[in-house]
Amino acid sequence: MNPLLSRLQPYPFERLRKLFADITPNPALRPISLGIGEPKHAAPDFLKQALAASLDTGLSSYPATAGTPALREACAAWVQRRYGVALDAATQVLPVNGSREALFAFAQTVIDPTRPGATVVMPNPFYQIYEGAAFLGGAEPHYVACDPARNFAADWDSVPATVWARTQLLFVCSPGNPAGAVMPLDEWQRLFELSDRHGFVIASDECYSEIYFRDDAPLGGLEAAQRLGRTDLHRLMMFTSLSKRSNVPGLRSGFVAGDASLIKPFLLYRTYHGGAMSPVVQAASVAAWGDEGHVVDNRRQYREKFAQVTPLLAQVLDVALPDASFYLWAAVPASFADAATGLSADEAFARELLAQYNVTVLPGSYLAREVGGVNPGTGRVRMALVAEPAECLEAAARIQAFLSRRA
Repeated sequence: MNPLLSRLQPYPFERLRKLFADITPNPALRPISLGIGEPKHAAPDFLKQALAASLDTGLSSYPATAGTPALREACAAWVQRRYGVALDAATQVLPVNGSREALFAFAQTVIDPTRPGATVVMPNPFYQIYEGAAFLGGAEPHYVACDPARNFAADWDSVPATVWARTQLLFVCSPGNPAGAVMPLDEWQRLFELSDRHGFVIASDECYSEIYFRDDAPLGGLEAAQRLGRTDLHRLMMFTSLSKRSNVPGLRSGFVAGDASLIKPFLLYRTYHGGAMSPVVQAASVAAWGDEGHVVDNRRQYREKFAQVTPLLAQVLDVALPDASFYLWAAVPASFADAATGLSADEAFARELLAQYNVTVLPGSYLAREVGGVNPGTGRVRMALVAEPAECLEAAARIQAFLSRRA
């Protein structure tokens, strides 16, 4: 067996199952899960129709790993409309089976484990795929502290120059998971300067870009590069998907876009890896990327839901509306920490909430790594407001009752 497999950490939801193994949730209340970021809004009907219409022809041939010209052009057209960036659909766009698998596979393409000290930099807290991709690529992760005073924005200045010098890949996530912060242009400029100086590649995870609560849409990596005159998109790759944007996580459809010199070897890797997208999924994806009406409606639903739920939770928790994404990143009372069992405040909070009120939330410490004796997710929980408004409101009311009763 590949010895690097032993370095993979248990996934957050595996740890959650273990945390809850001995708990019997309150049977008088129906279960409500805010634990997993799985979109629950209805998938658009036109997309289902596009899937069905392609079944007769789409299942009878092997797909090309590069995808159809129609799909690549649809993706490039969306980037043009959304970010004002013109891409060559043939050389700067590549369809992928969701951003998760692409983020992992891209690291295997970029990382050179034969170079001493191969390093992958990532924010902390973070999406655990980044870490796993680094380990399996033969590199060491470097976890960058995130500043709670700046909505958990990464403190890139805390990274020593010696670490940047051996960095091969930088993962960024904007809007961020779990706190929902959006990277501004000056932060992008700082990262581009570091990339130019040290030669590392930037992988920009933007899967939450279409769910936002401010007037302006979140700035994307490709857009930032263009604003700063980096029209060749050198050492930059953007990752996005339809999962959150179009409420189709089961479709497993997304694309990567950016530096053509990175797309070419990534396509080679995916050709051998078997990363081609089903023709049926490609046909539906063309329809999805070409329609913006369902995205606007989806965003409206999230805005209305967060406007109702966030003030209720803010009465009993330290929590605020994020810039974007569909998570609330809430601080829980430190009094929940249990020295006798060794449970952190976020773990104990999650256990008691499930036992008493049958609501599931994810401990923040499961989304981060301890560095210097500190886990930056400790004392916070992530709540995914993905269900219908009534269910999310009921969950908020239960959390209010839970904390009021405990006070």
